[in-house]
Amino acid sequence: MSRKLPDLLIEPVVRRALAEDLGRAGDVTAAACIPEGARMKAAFVARKPGVLAGVDAVRLAVVALDPKAHIDLRLEDGAAFDAGAVLAVVEADARAFLSAERTALNLVGRLSGVATLTRTYVQAVQGTDARIADTRKTTPGLRALEKHAVACGGGMNHRFGLDDAILIKDNHVAVCGGVAQAVRRARAFAPHLMKVEVEVDGLDQLDQVLALIDEGAAPDVVMLDNFSLADLRTAVARVAGRLVLEASGGVDLTTVRAIAETGVDVISVGALTHSAPVLDIGLDAL
Repeated sequence: MSRKLPDLLIEPVVRRALAEDLGRAGDVTAAACIPEGARMKAAFVARKPGVLAGVDAVRLAVVALDPKAHIDLRLEDGAAFDAGAVLAVVEADARAFLSAERTALNLVGRLSGVATLTRTYVQAVQGTDARIADTRKTTPGLRALEKHAVACGGGMNHRFGLDDAILIKDNHVAVCGGVAQAVRRARAFAPHLMKVEVEVDGLDQLDQVLALIDEGAAPDVVMLDNFSLADLRTAVARVAGRLVLEASGGVDLTTVRAIAETGVDVISVGALTHSAPVLDIGLDAL
């Protein structure tokens, strides 16, 4: 599925990355070695198969230093590709292009790595009703881009920040004095469009949450934290579709299929963003 982020979200990240790389004096190697006015044409080429995310970072990085550059984006975000695929072809001022090269490669490689790992998880649970979701375990300053990459890989986004949904974790519960007390307070606070989720660490806490249904104070989602497969199946049976169930903790590619087969609705995976390897993408002069 083709996806695109507005330049408004990507451009500030690109400009910060360029400023970090160019430092106080700019690219002294390009200035020393490349004749002024020289032109360069090169292709961004995938060294491994994957799923594309962040290709507009290539365009924005080059254009930031050479506004007259010609950019030919061959694939769109969300597209799957094989090793050897040409993702983009750029013709630009050589000094500008070489100065932008690393920023462009860093961002498109990082984001495509997230999208590719996400696609692997999504494929691992195919045939079940479970959906793969990300978490807030993102790189500071890159959250919008990394969550976009998760969506490119077929995953779904959990909350973006602390302000768009209520997620009651174990430490909130400890301070409030119990699961039921925390959920009641959250329900009283939440506007009508804001979701409430609570984390439980055992079936006893799940039963406390289920007791809130008759009060009309139940959460929208229950996160089952580090439950065994047997307890996940029991939880699914007890809830019987009345609440959305999210499994979290102990999720990797060796366990995600079995977790999905318990019948949970969502599986959140921090590794999608905190442990995705950078996809190998290179720049080949033409």
